[in-house]
Amino acid sequence: MERVKKEDKEKFLEKIKKAGDPENYETSWDEEGTPYKIKSKSEIKKGKKAKGGGARFELKVRRDLENKGKIVDKWNNNVDLDKRELVIAKRKFNPFSKALTIGTGFPDFISIKHVHEGLYRVIGVEVKMNGMLSKIEKEKCAWYLQKKIFSEIWIAKKGEKRGEIKYDDFMERYGKKYNKI
Repeated sequence: MERVKKEDKEKFLEKIKKAGDPENYETSWDEEGTPYKIKSKSEIKKGKKAKGGGARFELKVRRDLENKGKIVDKWNNNVDLDKRELVIAKRKFNPFSKALTIGTGFPDFISIKHVHEGLYRVIGVEVKMNGMLSKIEKEKCAWYLQKKIFSEIWIAKKGEKRGEIKYDDFMERYGKKYNKI
């Protein structure tokens, strides 16, 4: 039998201690009966609140774009960076709430504005409350622009004033680094 390292033993005992505290922790168990995912109930509550805030901000951005005369729709595609191709975004199903999430594409919205006869501006809009994109999201934006799927990509974020929405152009903000992908 293999000897267990002291650090691993302490981590495992800490997991068991947390798993036995249903007042403060929620535990998921594997087939062998060992706890593998232990979440603090306060962290779960924070996560739900953040998710709700993000959804409300996304709706606010959509209304703002529509009020500015743009046609806005949910974008249901994504980029597979390994294959370098456009794919249909995966649908996510939560078996506990029996909810199917469809709009999980990147970017969040496609915005279309009529410029003149036969010419439209097609803009991808990603909604981020803090305005920060991950490295993978930046690569996806660069790919969309390189393939000319979108003429521009905007990053919607909260402004300094209450209720203000600011739009950053991806190429203005990250263009120097990502214009050659």
